[in-house]
Amino acid sequence: MNSLVIALCAIIPLILAYLFYGRILDRILSIDPKRPTPAYSRYDSVDYIPAKNWLVLFGHHFSSIAGAGPIIGPVIAVMLWGWLPALLWVILGTIFIGGVHDFGSLAISVKEGGVSVADIAGNVISRRAKKIFALFVWLALVLVIAVFAYLCADTFIKEPKIVLPSLGVIPVAVLVGFFLYNPKFNSVFSTVLGLLLFAILIYLGAKVPIHGGLSFWIILLSIYCYLASVLPVNILLQPRDYLSSFLLFFGLLGGYLGVLLLRPQITLPAYTRFSSSQGELWPSLFVIVACGAVSGFHSLVASGTSSKQIANERYIRRIGYGGMAVEAAVAVLAIISVAVVFGAHDDLGAILKSAGPIGIFGSGYGMLTKKFLGAHGEFIAITMLNAFILTTLDTATRICRYLTEELFGIKNRFFATIVVIIPAGALALSGKWQKIWPAFGASNQLVAALALFVLSCWLLSKKKPVMATLIPAFFMLATTLASLFLQAASYFKGADMILFSVCAILILLAGFMLIEVIRVFSKRGADA
Repeated sequence: MNSLVIALCAIIPLILAYLFYGRILDRILSIDPKRPTPAYSRYDSVDYIPAKNWLVLFGHHFSSIAGAGPIIGPVIAVMLWGWLPALLWVILGTIFIGGVHDFGSLAISVKEGGVSVADIAGNVISRRAKKIFALFVWLALVLVIAVFAYLCADTFIKEPKIVLPSLGVIPVAVLVGFFLYNPKFNSVFSTVLGLLLFAILIYLGAKVPIHGGLSFWIILLSIYCYLASVLPVNILLQPRDYLSSFLLFFGLLGGYLGVLLLRPQITLPAYTRFSSSQGELWPSLFVIVACGAVSGFHSLVASGTSSKQIANERYIRRIGYGGMAVEAAVAVLAIISVAVVFGAHDDLGAILKSAGPIGIFGSGYGMLTKKFLGAHGEFIAITMLNAFILTTLDTATRICRYLTEELFGIKNRFFATIVVIIPAGALALSGKWQKIWPAFGASNQLVAALALFVLSCWLLSKKKPVMATLIPAFFMLATTLASLFLQAASYFKGADMILFSVCAILILLAGFMLIEVIRVFSKRGADA
């Protein structure tokens, strides 16, 4: 099959869904451009600051939610089950679940004063639900920070050419942030200047690789995360993610341009098997693809940083649903990149084990872009992937700082960030995160299910239709629980009591939240 046909069959439905289904969600969520947003009503010059324009915030939001998930997850899924199941889940999951989840999380946070989904759970479900949900998310975020710090440091070691552009963009971002919010300079000048300096850094990075040890890079990244958390959002975090988004968009457009020009034929089977080394197609594929279709982490970004910076409610659909649709486009590109490299006779399991998803994506992307990027395509792919990781890392630290302030009553942001950085850094340095990371995929999707239940309860409290969020919530809950039960059985059989305990705790959390949600709906039904 021609890869261009596959690309069009994915992109067109995503665009149509944004235009038409997004408008239906606009009405359900009562989007009102005349209502002041928290960026103005709760302005504090540190966290609550209106973005210069919606494109700046879109860059921050998209860079933060993307992470490595929409690339790594779909690559693994294609290698295990074939490209068609992964493609269908990315398209349908984004349209009816992921887009709704992201759009809704951002909308209700904006309407509730920019507070987190966990905080909203306390208002629409129960205080117990808020505390348990918030504590679980806090632990998950510490794990995310630890893992992404390790992955980023490991990438620096394996590809020292990306160190200079990855870290050099930090002072450039501070400069761009100054110009963006200085009335003497317009946004176009600030953006062009930043991109020019960024391009120079990428060029110099290829010429001057920087080497360092794993511990050194993890400590340096922890310091960066600390600064990104405590500094006003418009000084470092927002402009850095904004600049990084252009690299991500360049990589995305470059990949699709390669599809358009080369139109390579796909010889990899559309469907290979139902059972694989990583489990059954359902529920395992739906958990592994993660950010490519739906991710609980997105609700934390939407209600953690983006809702505090959005200047007008009219931009909620662009940033929430639109950001998820663009991420799906990244996942589709990852699927195509794999499908054009391998054929029916390749030992996909052995290749996945030896090359890894990042190496596989780099090879496929390099093949797609060889006509205009030459031998630099794979380098661009790895640089783009690392930019995803870094933006998720800094945003996760800031969100975890917010939760630390809420959970433990720590009002000093400098101390609250230390409470986050120390355990995350220690976990990254020790390598012990590898013991519990296998359970993170299911826990991430569990957060998505719980966020959709919170959104449903919020809509119920406003006497709004709930089916658009409640059906996806039950589907994600069923998928996640099935995955957790299968994982728990496997870990118990293998006598891995640590991971078995983690899965058991997640199952109990899901059960508790479901009981609380049923109580809310029962009470509303009785009152009606």
